[in-house]
Amino acid sequence: MSASDAARITSAAPERDPSAPDSAGKFSINEDWLAVITGLVLLTLALTGIIPPGVIQ
Repeated sequence: MSASDAARITSAAPERDPSAPDSAGKFSINEDWLAVITGLVLLTLALTGIIPPGVIQ
């Protein structure tokens, strides 16, 4: 085995481009952000009166 073969075998995986699509597709959202958005939507609905006060208590 030559030195170039050994270097090719032991080389690390290439760096992944952060803007490249992942297995979930081009746009994916972390569950933490999904929880934040859901909470803000619920808060907005409660403050505007769309969710009645009886449901909140």
